[in-house]
Amino acid sequence: MGIIRHIYIAPVRGAPMVELEQVEAIAGCGLSGDRYADAANRESPDYQLTLIELENIEAYVEASGQLMALHEPRRNLVTSGVRLNELCGRVFRVGEVELEGLDLCEPCALFGERTRFEAVRFFVHRGGLRCRILKGGVVKQGDEVGLFVASKSGL
Repeated sequence: MGIIRHIYIAPVRGAPMVELEQVEAIAGCGLSGDRYADAANRESPDYQLTLIELENIEAYVEASGQLMALHEPRRNLVTSGVRLNELCGRVFRVGEVELEGLDLCEPCALFGERTRFEAVRFFVHRGGLRCRILKGGVVKQGDEVGLFVASKSGL
């Protein structure tokens, strides 16, 4: 089982990420107070929150020798102990919240601008996971990630 290590939101695009100890995940919407809770700010209506592995951020720091703060990739939830790519196309839970992994968060030019341009290449297939919130609730630092509920094809 993985664990939620950090929670971040940004009220508007480009605003500094704000770290929280807990946040309300609203089904079909997003995280309370986050810019992506407004469907007009999302690339797809279903992209309601994002996750990234702490291990991938640490691997970048080790490989590049450059520091990267945990908020710099601008993902909502930073996990440890879970391979997020394996959750793509799956329904899973984070604490009491039920999510569907929709798509990998592949880094783009904006990711490079907000972190470092050389980070874009490193984070291909390691940039995190975009999700839809199926069942809302409160997400807290320390919540477990896992226990697959069903595959996408089984819904």
